[in-house]
Amino acid sequence: MSTPPDKELKFRRDMVFLLLCAVFITALVMGNIIGTTKFATLFEWNLPAWLIPYTPSLVRDDSLYVMSIPVGLVAFPVTFLVTDLVSELFGRRRAQLLVWVGFFMNAFMLLIMTISYYLPNTGGVSAGESLFDGVYGFMVGNTIGSMIAYLTAQTIDVRLYHFWKRYTKGKHLWLRNNGSTMISQLVDSTAILTILYFSGNLGDNVTTVGALVILIFNSYIFKFFAALFDTPLIYLGVRFLHKYEEDPDGHSLYNRNIADEMTK
Repeated sequence: MSTPPDKELKFRRDMVFLLLCAVFITALVMGNIIGTTKFATLFEWNLPAWLIPYTPSLVRDDSLYVMSIPVGLVAFPVTFLVTDLVSELFGRRRAQLLVWVGFFMNAFMLLIMTISYYLPNTGGVSAGESLFDGVYGFMVGNTIGSMIAYLTAQTIDVRLYHFWKRYTKGKHLWLRNNGSTMISQLVDSTAILTILYFSGNLGDNVTTVGALVILIFNSYIFKFFAALFDTPLIYLGVRFLHKYEEDPDGHSLYNRNIADEMTK
């Protein structure tokens, strides 16, 4: 007995949503676990002589500018890409639901890590206790602040995305993708680094508000260009997955009969 087209469509649509949720939560939790345990150099640039006086010493070594980011930040742009995909395909309510699920999964991860940290060690068996303690020490200091920043930024991202989608009546995907992501990521960078600054969890060189602003700007550069680079990806994602769309607002980029497609 064959599966009715509407049931098959619902199953595939749910599968797509679950896969997007899995990618989102994996990137989010992984980013908080590895966090600032390592900083990676993306590129180095020998500054021209005229630019050196205008470049703060906090982000350069003599004439060498180094774009260095915590490895936890590498997965971060993926979360905004997935949020925008869910917003585009499934609407604001599901996107906001995903944001809240991610928040509580972070809290769950922190709870499990904390319980594991305080459980007594089995002497002579544990091979990496100091490694675990080090990761936990880095993670717990950053996760609480990042959870607050994450919830604020992602909620702004979802609301701005749907504001632009309604305003343009579903047109100009690039505008709502970039407009919502770039603004919300600036909020995220500002919020997390400000929280870390006032909690004393930044480096010894970051002791003034001016240094904090420089650090926020340097962190945002990576997120800004990541938002630009994910524009082709969201177009590909929407183009590939549009047949599973169930946007309740009815502002679709592709006006095609989904039920007819599934019966072909």
